[in-house]
Amino acid sequence: MSDAPSSSAPAEPSRSSRLVLLGIVAALTLALDLWSKAWAWDTLREGASVEVIENWFYFEFGFNTGSAFSFLRDASYARLVFIAVTLLALAYMGKLAMTLPTRWASAYVAIALVSGGALGNLHDRFVRVMEIRGEARHGVVDFIKVFYWKGKPWPTFNVADVALVAGVALLFIFLTRHGETIDAKAKAGEPAPA
Repeated sequence: MSDAPSSSAPAEPSRSSRLVLLGIVAALTLALDLWSKAWAWDTLREGASVEVIENWFYFEFGFNTGSAFSFLRDASYARLVFIAVTLLALAYMGKLAMTLPTRWASAYVAIALVSGGALGNLHDRFVRVMEIRGEARHGVVDFIKVFYWKGKPWPTFNVADVALVAGVALLFIFLTRHGETIDAKAKAGEPAPA
């Protein structure tokens, strides 16, 4: 019989296992986004509309050369700005993935959703081109249209946008709940668990 105290605390998951989780969720998010945009490009581009739930939810083609709510839609420099911002966001997600404690899987799922969504829209900014007012413009395929109040439509969006919003919301909740603990450990010089 051993008199040594037993450790009842479970071991922290390894960073590599969390990175595998992140990679799987990001890859699935990206695959679903690219597949759905290819479907919308091939099926809805000529003006077709698919009613999913009458008066509320439709698939309808949109091509956004801007960002959320068509911000900077007509600016000639918008594409470069959005590519740069996306690359910075992806770098930050990478930093978070390498420094956050591994005990919370939700943080890694959040990072994966943001990364998968960002990569999906980044892909479109390089690949999707349409002629708009006689000029070839790069943009993002949007196709999900929701009416939220008495026939008022929310701006058209895509799967990447859903993943980005969900990922940012999860990350916000995670940092609100655990940010002080992480900051305290960082100030005390304790490394994040590997």
